[in-house]
Amino acid sequence: MKKYFFILLAVFLTFQAQAQNYNLLIGTYTNKGNSEGIYVYNYNSQTAETNLKSIAKNVINPSYLAVSNNKKFVYSVNEDGKNSAVSAFSFNSQSGDLSFLNKKSSEGADPCFISLDDRNVILANYSGGTISVFGRNADGSLTDAKQIIQHTGKSIDPKKRQESAHVHQVQFTPDHNYLICNDLGEDLIYIYNYNSASPDKILTIKTVIKTNAGTGSRHLTFSPNEKFAYLTHEFNGSITAFNYFNGSLKKIQEIATSPKDFTGKIDGADIHVSPDGKFLYETNRGDANTISVFAILPTGMLKFVERVSTLGKGPRNFAIDPSGNHVLVAHQYTNDVVIFNRNKITGKLKDSGKRINVGVPVCLIFSK
Repeated sequence: MKKYFFILLAVFLTFQAQAQNYNLLIGTYTNKGNSEGIYVYNYNSQTAETNLKSIAKNVINPSYLAVSNNKKFVYSVNEDGKNSAVSAFSFNSQSGDLSFLNKKSSEGADPCFISLDDRNVILANYSGGTISVFGRNADGSLTDAKQIIQHTGKSIDPKKRQESAHVHQVQFTPDHNYLICNDLGEDLIYIYNYNSASPDKILTIKTVIKTNAGTGSRHLTFSPNEKFAYLTHEFNGSITAFNYFNGSLKKIQEIATSPKDFTGKIDGADIHVSPDGKFLYETNRGDANTISVFAILPTGMLKFVERVSTLGKGPRNFAIDPSGNHVLVAHQYTNDVVIFNRNKITGKLKDSGKRINVGVPVCLIFSK
């Protein structure tokens, strides 16, 4: 009987160890420092320990990544001005190895975000002001572009960052019936109907929402209960809270992330909700280099909790690990990922002392 008990215990412990280990993929800029490409680490969500598994080299500026639902493929932007592209890789989740499949022109300069499903890969092209849609072949490779949408507007930023459209994010709504597009150059949120099986009209416009002029709408995230959405603005770091229902966003709050007396450059960057849906986190770059924590009230409105230094420079992207135990912040200019312990009760962050030293990290993606 004891023999069977110990066998069952060993199986349980093995399963538990596997359950807390994830792949952490890190996208980088390869032309601005000592990065070699896309890095894949083993990450333990209980201890926040990391070990390098593989590096996909000779990839030009893989500054944003996405993993397919079946975990077998990875897609990367190649942010390279007029020569920009999107690349497809097969992914071995055990070894962490990425094998190049093919590459297509991004159909717009400087892609900065990818969303995908089982049929399509959709890019936000920042400098080009376009959304481009590519099909996925059975082997994971990319088809030629199936649809290209050109935005043409502008807004009022006095520093001339809004003289043309700048598509900054494309992401599906939780119900997957719509695609949200934030255009920083136009201060607009586009909501597109998503017709996944259409050969050439995958995206059709549903509605357009104006945001505060001169603030630069950047990234939006949804709450796990799918009732709320939160948009961060790049130029002033403010957050707009919305109610979400069936492809519609209704504004309920506008809240600042920097002190009233702060006079430096803010550069709002990234925004995420914790897996338990209780807290929201937002990073600012520029002269701020902070991460702000807000409690999410039952109404969806935000209540300020704390603001702490990210302990580095240029926190362009961050990720909350799937367990909710830690927050990882990628610093573009200090070449490291700082790992914070997260208090699940208060939402507050504390430096774990752990670091990942990697050249110019700008994208963090967890995957099994």
